[in-house]
Amino acid sequence: MALAPTVSIDGRGGAGRGQQRFAPLNSWPDNVSLDKARRLLWPIKQKYGQKISWADLFILAGNVALENSGFRTFGFGAGREDVWEPDLDVNWGDEKAWLTHRHPEALAKAPLGATEMGLIYVNPEGPDHSGEPLSAAAAIRATFGNMGMNDEETVALIAGGHTLGKTHGAAAASHVGADPEAAPIEAQGLGWASSYGSGVGADAITSGLEVVWTQTPTQWSNYFFENLFKYEWVQTRSPAGAIQFEAVDAPDIIPDPFDPSKKRKPTMLVTDLTLRFDPEFEKISRRFLNDPQAFNEAFARAWFKLTHRDMGPKARYIGPEVPKEDLIWQDPLPQPLYQPTQEDIINLKAAIAASGLSISEMVSVAWASASTFRGGDKRGGANGARLALAPQRDWDVNAVAARVLPVLEEIQKTTNKASLADIIVLAGVVGIEQAAAAAGVSISVPFAPGRVDARQDQTDIEMFSLLEPIADGFRNYRARLDVSTTESLLIDKAQQLTLTAPEIDGTGWRDACAGNQTLTAARKRCLYRQTGRAQH
Repeated sequence: MALAPTVSIDGRGGAGRGQQRFAPLNSWPDNVSLDKARRLLWPIKQKYGQKISWADLFILAGNVALENSGFRTFGFGAGREDVWEPDLDVNWGDEKAWLTHRHPEALAKAPLGATEMGLIYVNPEGPDHSGEPLSAAAAIRATFGNMGMNDEETVALIAGGHTLGKTHGAAAASHVGADPEAAPIEAQGLGWASSYGSGVGADAITSGLEVVWTQTPTQWSNYFFENLFKYEWVQTRSPAGAIQFEAVDAPDIIPDPFDPSKKRKPTMLVTDLTLRFDPEFEKISRRFLNDPQAFNEAFARAWFKLTHRDMGPKARYIGPEVPKEDLIWQDPLPQPLYQPTQEDIINLKAAIAASGLSISEMVSVAWASASTFRGGDKRGGANGARLALAPQRDWDVNAVAARVLPVLEEIQKTTNKASLADIIVLAGVVGIEQAAAAAGVSISVPFAPGRVDARQDQTDIEMFSLLEPIADGFRNYRARLDVSTTESLLIDKAQQLTLTAPEIDGTGWRDACAGNQTLTAARKRCLYRQTGRAQH
């Protein structure tokens, strides 16, 4: 669960590449002792080798843990590919100090997932260790919202994650050594060595909190909600000094994890009580209290979404446990209706060429359709023709679509030989070939058909709105001036599109070949660079 939430609103991060093995994730304060957990998985990885990636193994281990507790998961899709060095493309935020709070409103201006540096979710003691449950609501919504979760999914994930297990805060953090990246070489990749007692079990120190939520911490139950609403809570501190809450009117009903002769009062995190005292979270929590099956279903689906939403289309999933149901956050697509032949493609190109559209319009609409692609979470792109749907058709940067799409839609309806998605891309092909001919260069741009047209009901408007570019240097477009430099935004866009350095240099074709440069010599330079490159 610690890896999947690192996904950010720009599609980077997440569980898809096994990055928890590398800095900075392997040393985040929220990931204390996961270095040991990864070592426990090593014999399995060693046995199966390349048959399973580390990224898949981490998520599968989470599913197995839930299933061993008696919970029925929604499914599992393999297919994540490991990387072998730290991410350089993810903006984790300012790393000058751990656990520094970012105001939730600030998250809208940057693609950051968590509200505090070094955390995968929120500070369990409240923003800036405030100890105030209500003050945490905004941070919770901001963080989980950046992972694509609504209020119901947020409540389900928090409660589900706290139905099992415990936190560890046996003593002060001063007993804990350096994280893996800061530990000496003889630690061999391990970190957080503890000098307190045995350092494990009853002596373990991770978050500094000492909370056991339920009477059955290794078995799935609805005790989290039952305890949350049954008792009144008083603020207290863990042995490590962290702020938490204890049920003031409860008997000792929680078994001590390490001494069967002892029992404790129920305890909760500050942010757990947010689910009771925030009005909207409280409504959902009470519904789950009274309907455990609804809670189980909500958590199963939210967990699957959390651990799979950065994998891209469902077609990328592998294995026998892939759910049959199509989910809106997977950006589902219909089955292909067309199989255009080479003759069909030739005729379509002729129809597009005779439509009266300019070179600029044809190339621009194709770029607008394709350039939403994000290599991080495999969302966006030309397949689906979502340029013709809300919200993309209404973006300022896509103003050309209002003029061009009706023409291409008429060609699609009249010929009925290809999807609109294919025709949009084919228009870009025609535009580039016409620009080349105008400059005295004869080229044939490769084209592969097979795209389909998504429906509006297959498109999550809120989540697709996150794909709207604040800048696109390839279109000389910038919506805001308050974020980053123009140059860095250009490189960021290119990286999202998975372009190499030579390809970045070559994509000047969009401006030069679309008519934004009028000098024939400029077009010739562009086209000579681009011969054979423009594949969509």
